[in-house]
Amino acid sequence: MRWLWLSAGVLGLIMVSACGENDTTGVTGAVPSDAPRDIHSSEYHEFALEELAGGMNHPWSLAFLPEGDLLITKRAGSLRRFSDGNLSEALSGVPNSVVENQGGLLEVVLHPDFENNQRIYLSYAKACDEGGATTAVGYGTLNGASVDNFQDIFVADACAPGGRHHAGKLLFDNDGYLFLSVGDRGQDPRAQDPSDHAGVMIRLHDDGSVPDDNPFVGNDDKRDEIWSFGHRNPQGLDLHPGTGEVWLHEHGPKGGDEINLVQPALNYGWPEVTHGVEYSGEYIGPDEMEGMEPPLKHWTPSIAPSGMAFYNGDAFPDWQGDIFVGALAGQHVARVRFDGTREVEEEQLLADSGHRIREVRQGPDGFIYLLTDSTDGKLLRIVPE
Repeated sequence: MRWLWLSAGVLGLIMVSACGENDTTGVTGAVPSDAPRDIHSSEYHEFALEELAGGMNHPWSLAFLPEGDLLITKRAGSLRRFSDGNLSEALSGVPNSVVENQGGLLEVVLHPDFENNQRIYLSYAKACDEGGATTAVGYGTLNGASVDNFQDIFVADACAPGGRHHAGKLLFDNDGYLFLSVGDRGQDPRAQDPSDHAGVMIRLHDDGSVPDDNPFVGNDDKRDEIWSFGHRNPQGLDLHPGTGEVWLHEHGPKGGDEINLVQPALNYGWPEVTHGVEYSGEYIGPDEMEGMEPPLKHWTPSIAPSGMAFYNGDAFPDWQGDIFVGALAGQHVARVRFDGTREVEEEQLLADSGHRIREVRQGPDGFIYLLTDSTDGKLLRIVPE
């Protein structure tokens, strides 16, 4: 049986017990019980927003370690450990990343058998020999204040200048396959070319080898590593807690942000179909077309989604099964409820907070953890009131 620890890309919260407002089981970085509480109301729950840490320069991703500490990546290239309310110095052994525009050190996730192998995976913008950068993923062994023996296991054939649309979300599914999102690199047509790694979802074994049942294995015109294509810039990735299927969200241009159920060999349309338009207002394409998958949901105008977690904890029972999506431009957390694949409800949380939400994760205590995107980035926690 795979270990059900929550990683930065995997929502595995099946081992949660009911929590009261002062219960911090599983997370050692708790705020003091007398700390100020920022109280908010929602349709189903009253909750408080707590600040656990601040002063981080554009944090990007977080992962929960079994003993209760957190790992936090910063886009500028460092990996920190949050323990007992404090952020460590940067861990050594992290790969050098190209920090430009949206590129840098991106996601951190734990191997499903982390307790035995101490292996962590990092995605990042990697320099290309011909100039520019691409998206890469590798792993190393977490050893105190270092990541030992880091090695790349996949480097996308997606080089481009400018640092745009790296995506870089990582997720282990229930069968132990590793998924990686790669954006279109700001070069729209590449997402429609499955002989290219830009604008795709990648599926690998944990060592970077290609599963035999990937949909394009043996097709000389398409890359073996690709699971799906036609994506723009997917920065949210999680498993449906009931079905185990991979869901993602991705940025549209001006409008047309999407939530999609990711299935093998399917074309998700970008840039042939979109609900958005160019930032100039110029028309891009229709919002649907035969042979291309329509989104389960779209936001028009755009909220700039980043980070996504299905909630299945006990701290907020009336939110179970809902998706929580961070909004950068929208500066809120969107709670979205589906009946199967049909959207039935949406609510904006923290809409008055002024925070650009970069990451959303459910913790092993059943609380919801957020990272904010700024030069004074914060680690926040939503707890019951």
